[in-house]
Amino acid sequence: MAATHQPRRPARSALLAALLAGMGAASWALDLQQAYDAALEQDASIRASRAAAESGRERLPQARAQLLPSLSASWGRTKNRLETTQPNMLGQLSTRDDTYMSYGKVVSLRQPLFNKQRWAQYRQAEAQVEQAEAVLSDDLQKLAVRVSSAYFDALLADDQLALIEAQKATYTTQVDAARKALAAGSGTRTDIDDAQSRLDMAIAQELEARQNQDYTRRTLESLINQPAGALAGIDVARMPLLPPDPLQLEDWTRMAEGASAEIKAMKAQLEAARREVEKTQAGHYPTLDASAQWSDSASENITSIHSRYVNKAVGLQLSIPLYAGGYVNSTVRQALAEQERISESLEALRRDLALRVNKEYRGVTEGILRVRALEQAARSADQLVLSTRKSFEAGSRTQVDILNAEQSRMQTLRDLAQARYLYLLSRIRLQTLAGGDREAAIAQVNGWLRH
Repeated sequence: MAATHQPRRPARSALLAALLAGMGAASWALDLQQAYDAALEQDASIRASRAAAESGRERLPQARAQLLPSLSASWGRTKNRLETTQPNMLGQLSTRDDTYMSYGKVVSLRQPLFNKQRWAQYRQAEAQVEQAEAVLSDDLQKLAVRVSSAYFDALLADDQLALIEAQKATYTTQVDAARKALAAGSGTRTDIDDAQSRLDMAIAQELEARQNQDYTRRTLESLINQPAGALAGIDVARMPLLPPDPLQLEDWTRMAEGASAEIKAMKAQLEAARREVEKTQAGHYPTLDASAQWSDSASENITSIHSRYVNKAVGLQLSIPLYAGGYVNSTVRQALAEQERISESLEALRRDLALRVNKEYRGVTEGILRVRALEQAARSADQLVLSTRKSFEAGSRTQVDILNAEQSRMQTLRDLAQARYLYLLSRIRLQTLAGGDREAAIAQVNGWLRH
């Protein structure tokens, strides 16, 4: 029976070593940088966010236009027909038809001189544009996380499928060996049933793993809008386990509060709410406009046929609000309540951001420890499998012990692959939460992949 197992050891060891070091890449494979660049152009959510930002930028010229002079011109030419019926000197009714042409040309100019509401609206538009830009920046930061998460999920699904396939091959070999041992009189039916049970479970897990592989690929493809194909895996030899820089959590929290796109967007929204309060309060203030008008008209009515009038007017218009049924006071109260809501939302966002920074910071620092611990566990699992096989050959271990050792090794390798991806993803998340350079974060991690 030892001879049955011996020829298969090198193939299994080589496969597991390759899995432990990271999945090998094809001659050409999509890497993280390429996936991110494609998502920047193709992701529908980012396209929508860019359009929303472009729409938001137009608020400023619209508000500025309300402070600039407005000039309008109109021209009209009308054919008039007037039918008049009236009694004559003899008391008889007579009808008269008059047809004539009339025209009018008007040029008007209006310039706001004092309008507190429009000035507040202009300042509000500045804050709204800043908010639109910050929201776009936040969406771009989140895109880096979404692409990285989808990419690493797809890699993990590939690794899990490869591990299950290797496990299935191992169990198949064990079933064959158990049957031969039983036929030779040195094995038991229990060994066959146990190995067969594990093989059946591996087949079921393989089906689930293939479904997960297909789903993760489709998730990535929906972001990049193209087939994903082969993916560049981690090159463990090139991937250093680096602590976060700066090292202190408080520094990362401070950076996040000062540079986070989420915080900037919420602050801009709060400033816009303050300007809304100012704008609604301006409803109590008078407005003053300067106006100028030039008009040229002729034959305006039946009594002025063939008469032409040229009128030039320059003046000021003062409008003073007196009473609006409490409408202005109500809108002021509403705006103040909205300002309070956004202010509290900003505080809640700060607290939530601190929690997320803490989580990702620990995902990096503790992720390093977890990866190192699992690397050692994988080496120990390899040694356990080897020792169990030697003990089996010596007669002190059973085939079930070998299966248990193999299963423990596979689980350790799965945990190790997952820990590596979580560590990389935590690095990217931490950088984006703190408002760091997403391009640099993606490029750094991409440099640790097989190309």
